[in-house]
Amino acid sequence: MKIHSSAEDYLETILVLHQEKGKVRSVDVANRLGYSKPSISVAMKNLKASGDIDIDDHGYINLTDKGRAIAENIYERHLLLTRLFISLGVSPDVARDDSCRIEHVISQETFDRIKDHVNKYLSEKD
Repeated sequence: MKIHSSAEDYLETILVLHQEKGKVRSVDVANRLGYSKPSISVAMKNLKASGDIDIDDHGYINLTDKGRAIAENIYERHLLLTRLFISLGVSPDVARDDSCRIEHVISQETFDRIKDHVNKYLSEKD
């Protein structure tokens, strides 16, 4: 089942915030994405209902194994595509924005070939 790009963005944001802060609440996601707290609350309910996150008694959000797999996949795409675009001479801000859009629609096959190419290119430069 295909997950919506907005849900992927929420999961990716939760993953990154966990890496930065250790603990994540809905307000942290709202602040990072610039969305209203009510919008984030609805999104977190949906992610919890779909089994992508758990929310503990203190309001801290944790990714389930399923949610973590989705988040890590999207974040890997984001990082690699951003790196590729910057290496092509795209400004970092534009590279990040473009990769954020592309990461949701690119096929796994195409991403894997890009990843192989970028990794080969970088290893040849070393």
